[in-house]
Amino acid sequence: MKAILKILGVIILLFVVYAVIAMLAFSGNYHYEKSMIIKAPKEKVWNHISSMQSFNQWNPWMKLDPNMKITYSGTTGEIGDQYCWDSKNDNAGAGCQEIKELVPNQKQKTEMIFKRPFDGQATSEITLSPEGNSTKVTWTMDTEQDAMMKIMRPMMDYQMGKSYEEGLNNLKNLVEK
Repeated sequence: MKAILKILGVIILLFVVYAVIAMLAFSGNYHYEKSMIIKAPKEKVWNHISSMQSFNQWNPWMKLDPNMKITYSGTTGEIGDQYCWDSKNDNAGAGCQEIKELVPNQKQKTEMIFKRPFDGQATSEITLSPEGNSTKVTWTMDTEQDAMMKIMRPMMDYQMGKSYEEGLNNLKNLVEK
């Protein structure tokens, strides 16, 4: 029994040490970025990122809840184009994403407001740059993180990596058809 308590004590101590180091070492600013080359001109890729409805054709989070309620507002493909989602599933939660900046065939910037399962705000950019006959698509997200989120940063990086990889592959499959 003493051996088990010692092992548990060491595990708890290691977690506490990691938590303190994470809170001190990680910045409050969180940036995630993933890129992929798509074999198509940027104008063709642009058609799939220039509006919230076209974004949701490849958005990896849309599959989290097939019964998710989606509401679109604003003018499609213009600043103010927005969709809001509401799901009973906490993995999808609820919130809104709105286009804040568009540079045709180059960049789409959005703001996300998360309402559930936690309150939050983030910005996201999708930029296109020519790579010969192909297009490099770079998808980013920036947000502020509190101390608890800093502790979870490695897990968040892992989950963001999986989601962004899936989304960019979905986009690639749509564009390269």
